[in-house]
Amino acid sequence: MYGAVATVAFVGVDARPVDVQVRITPGASAFMIVGLPDKAVAESRERVRNALHAVGLGLPYKHITVNLAPADLPKEGSHFDLAIVLALMVAMEAIAPEAVKAYAAIGELALDGSIRPVPGALPAAIGANAVGKGLICPEACGPEAAWAGESVDILAAPHLLSLVNHFKGLQTLSRPRPALHRTPATGPDLRDVRGQESAKRALEVAAAGGHNLLMIGPPGSGKSMLAARLPSILPPLTPEEMLEVSMVHSLAGELMGGKLCTERPFRTPHHSASMAALVGGGTRPRPGEASLAHLGVLFLDELPEFQPAVLDSLRQPLETGELIIARANHRIAYPARMQLVAAMNPCRCGGGPGHSCKRGPRCAADYQARISGPLLDRIDIQIEVPAVSAADLVLPPPPEGSSEVRARVTEARTRQRERFLAHGEPSARTNAELSGHLLERLAAPDAAGLALIRQAADTLGLSARAYHRTLRVARTLADLDGAETVARIHVAEALSYRGETLRPDGPRPGPVTGRERIGAK
Repeated sequence: MYGAVATVAFVGVDARPVDVQVRITPGASAFMIVGLPDKAVAESRERVRNALHAVGLGLPYKHITVNLAPADLPKEGSHFDLAIVLALMVAMEAIAPEAVKAYAAIGELALDGSIRPVPGALPAAIGANAVGKGLICPEACGPEAAWAGESVDILAAPHLLSLVNHFKGLQTLSRPRPALHRTPATGPDLRDVRGQESAKRALEVAAAGGHNLLMIGPPGSGKSMLAARLPSILPPLTPEEMLEVSMVHSLAGELMGGKLCTERPFRTPHHSASMAALVGGGTRPRPGEASLAHLGVLFLDELPEFQPAVLDSLRQPLETGELIIARANHRIAYPARMQLVAAMNPCRCGGGPGHSCKRGPRCAADYQARISGPLLDRIDIQIEVPAVSAADLVLPPPPEGSSEVRARVTEARTRQRERFLAHGEPSARTNAELSGHLLERLAAPDAAGLALIRQAADTLGLSARAYHRTLRVARTLADLDGAETVARIHVAEALSYRGETLRPDGPRPGPVTGRERIGAK
């Protein structure tokens, strides 16, 4: 007796097809699972046995072999339970092979026969559709799987018995409807921030171009407050971006009720986070905070308090927008096109008005040296956020809030997308993603701007990466102004955001503007 049902194994955000093959042969009673199963898959024997008893079936007193093919692909997770029990029921002739031939199945079995939700329903549905099959999944995962498209046949069953009755024509499981999770519009607003006009401007520029941002200032200056309001000025996700983000969050089991979120993610890991927590990995590899912030914001507060090795692990995804986790037997890639926003104090003591550090400049130098130069080189905008005075706090609320700034940011990003499409780069979304050859065509400054950036490169000792990132910021500033050409004024403002407080030779005393550093007139 033989039965087979399709399922999937997750490798990164990809769902690889897997065949669950069951053969029942005469011999001593045994239940064997082969094909590189992990502990969760091996334990499915008892869940399958009890779920079958719950629907009135018993395992035959014979030798049962379950093969998960291909045998060299590691199988991890409890979502193989449903495919194993269905293939076993086909081999026992309790279900016709034709009933399950057109489906792949994922789901965890409870001992009473109910089907429990599992992570990865959306990528599983997309992977099943890629090989011309529908998907059988738990009822709780149905709204999530339905986002794979109207053409994908989805069966979302609450119980194993209801699934059997559907195949026998005794009841009908209706197709689930996709659901949206909309974030309430009552989130933090930029109007709450008093003063800090320069920091607000930098925040708007970072949002418009998707640029990485570092804010340096004493405690209480509003760095975390500004960062928390960045999502309120970012444009909403497009339908394609919603699917990209939800694929990662589905694998991490973070979609609430199978509902896709319309807002960009905002992840705030604690500075005690390990490397596996931040970039992904572990014994059972799963997405880390950097991947969960894909197409959103990764906010690292108290940046020097993170372990230096953990911070340096972000260097690759900040360049490529992808995280590669290599293991001896497989290689996993997670998308990580996130916008890094970080905040830090000038020194371990905190600093601020009226504060005198007992260790002097060495305290700031040692504290800032915990951040490597190559990582700083990848941060496009570095600004100082001074302490807020009491006079600023008693001022009336600013006239502009998040909605007004968000309109300008959305308009600037629309210009960028139209420009990328016109130049045959549909995959690019923001100026921060501009590659070298495209950057030379789209962000080339005029003669005055070119002379200024050449002078700045010599004066400030800009690396090639810093030079290109300055041009990207200048291109964003031109987009905010509605200008087609990058002018000298855009280059000057972009250079002022490069930051001189964190340098190998130690911090410079006091805030210094870009025009003062390069002598722009």
